[in-house]
Amino acid sequence: MSAPTGHRCGLCEREVQSTSRHHLVPREEGGKYGPTVDLCQPCHSSVHRFLSNRALARQYSSVEALRAAEELQTYLRWIRRQRVERISNRRGRR
Repeated sequence: MSAPTGHRCGLCEREVQSTSRHHLVPREEGGKYGPTVDLCQPCHSSVHRFLSNRALARQYSSVEALRAAEELQTYLRWIRRQRVERISNRRGRR
């Protein structure tokens, strides 16, 4: 049995070793001083993989909206059953 880590992802709600701060409205879209949520690395990476900064700012500026995003449903069903702490699904280099 593993000891609690004290970190819970704001999107998938899994208990994880570490989280990073996600700006609900991306900094590039004016959200530098706006609300944030702590996400595990797989969720943070996937949010930016599947949703553009413009869509994040206009449609998904709350945790509830992110959880309901159609583009993330398959991913969320998958990650909630996993124990992974890191994934490599970064946006393609241009």
